[in-house]
Amino acid sequence: MNTRKPFFRQWLRFLLLVFISIVTVFPFFWMIVSSLKSKNEIIAVRSLFPREFQWGNFIEVLTNSPIPLYIWNTLWTSLIIVGLQLLSGALLAYALVFLKFKGKGILFATIMGTYTVPSAATYIPSYIILSRLGLLNTLTGLILSSTVNIFGFFLLRQFFMQILRGLVEAAKVDGAGHFRILREIIAPLTKSGFITFGLLSFISTYNSYMWPSLITNDKTKYLVSQGLRNYFIEGGAYGTEWDKVMAASTVIVFPLLIVFAFTQRWILNGVGGETGLKG
Repeated sequence: MNTRKPFFRQWLRFLLLVFISIVTVFPFFWMIVSSLKSKNEIIAVRSLFPREFQWGNFIEVLTNSPIPLYIWNTLWTSLIIVGLQLLSGALLAYALVFLKFKGKGILFATIMGTYTVPSAATYIPSYIILSRLGLLNTLTGLILSSTVNIFGFFLLRQFFMQILRGLVEAAKVDGAGHFRILREIIAPLTKSGFITFGLLSFISTYNSYMWPSLITNDKTKYLVSQGLRNYFIEGGAYGTEWDKVMAASTVIVFPLLIVFAFTQRWILNGVGGETGLKG
């Protein structure tokens, strides 16, 4: 038996994974290293590492810029949006999986059909609705316009469909209502699906730029993406001070890294489609 081929394949796979990892991580590494350089060192690009660590870049960003305010706006707005999307997605998925009513197939097809519509096509009608409600230039308008996530609904529906219907029927026989079944049976068994959807929703909202930029023009209500561009790049306080831009970018990315570090196990389970029901 030739054992050289499996050995060669393992090494080839290992080298490929190492290469992909380096390509993926290098932009973040370069951003962090650049945040500790001076502006001249970044422009010169003579060396990867700084001659002297410029910790003052972070002090300047955290104490003498609106970046902390932008991060705060983004964090609490994103958390509320994630909560609303989880709630609406779970309720809708539960209804379409475990309830029986006429037109359920048509309703599901209609909902999924809206997923094919480009998000840019909804900007004008959404803008008009928020304008008539007096919610333009408010974070409340941003939250309400982001209450439903079709992808999240579809993801939760796929998880719910893997749950034995006998569990739900037995709970109904014992007198449990729909909300109790969803809270005490469905949600615990599909925890990885909720966490996966929540993280994806949080990242999407945290990085959102186009829609918040269209409905908010008050600088005190900026999210991190639009705030970073406005303050540091578009002739703001620092203009093209790329050392400050890199330091601010590092600070902005840090919350996402923390969230991912604490949820990566559940994300892997969610990608694998585990629901806690095996055998």
